[in-house]
Amino acid sequence: MGVLFNSIIALLVAALVLVIVSRFNLGLTVKSYGSAIIAAIVIAVVAGVITWLLGLLGITIGGGLLGAIILLIVAAVVLMLSARFLPGMEVKGFSGAIIAAIAIAVVTWLISWLLGLFGIVI
Repeated sequence: MGVLFNSIIALLVAALVLVIVSRFNLGLTVKSYGSAIIAAIVIAVVAGVITWLLGLLGITIGGGLLGAIILLIVAAVVLMLSARFLPGMEVKGFSGAIIAAIAIAVVTWLISWLLGLFGIVI
């Protein structure tokens, strides 16, 4: 039961992050919270498939600055691919996807930090 509850909380937080970043008009637009929940699911699936494919090709993402840049590019590609499948989500080009990916990372970190203060770990 704990895994299911944590997964639902993580999904709701991911959708909230998408809505927050969408309101900043940084290159990502999500029409509603319902669309954001579906987008969070699609983004997770697309990211999982891309990570799996990279693993099959023997490509590992290391640490450091180069690893961070590669992860940022992968996150932008995931956003762009996910937007193609969802009518309620729009990404404004690759530069918009990069900026949105950075904003998503920052907002996710802030929300995770705030929830951690209350003992909630996602």
